[in-house]
Amino acid sequence: MNYWLVKSEPFKYSWDKFNKDGRTFWDGVRNYQARNNLREMQEGDLVLFYHSNEGKAVVGIAKVVKESYQDPTTEDKNWVVVDLEPVETLKNPVTLETIKADPRLQNIGLVKQGRLSVMGMKAEEFDRIVELGS
Repeated sequence: MNYWLVKSEPFKYSWDKFNKDGRTFWDGVRNYQARNNLREMQEGDLVLFYHSNEGKAVVGIAKVVKESYQDPTTEDKNWVVVDLEPVETLKNPVTLETIKADPRLQNIGLVKQGRLSVMGMKAEEFDRIVELGS
């Protein structure tokens, strides 16, 4: 199993909206590195859902329920989506400030590559953020 983090601005697509929808395809990715990460996602992989810009916190856990396929919002074959379903809301959102202050999380993509919208994580980084959010 692999672990990931995806970012969404809450005013565009929030964790609450995701939970109401029950499933979504993760579209709008127009960065090659983030796209390559989508292509690597496998069914069953776990994904942290991060509210960017507003809130700046990991708020929940999702899982990949369908592997990458052509992004239906564009005819450009370069872009793909995956389908995600919500799994669990974190009891306590884990803020970017908290993540940056944790010595065990200094090397995660959220700190090192702050603008990347889809990034891989190590299992221990994923587990640490979940621990901080419980």
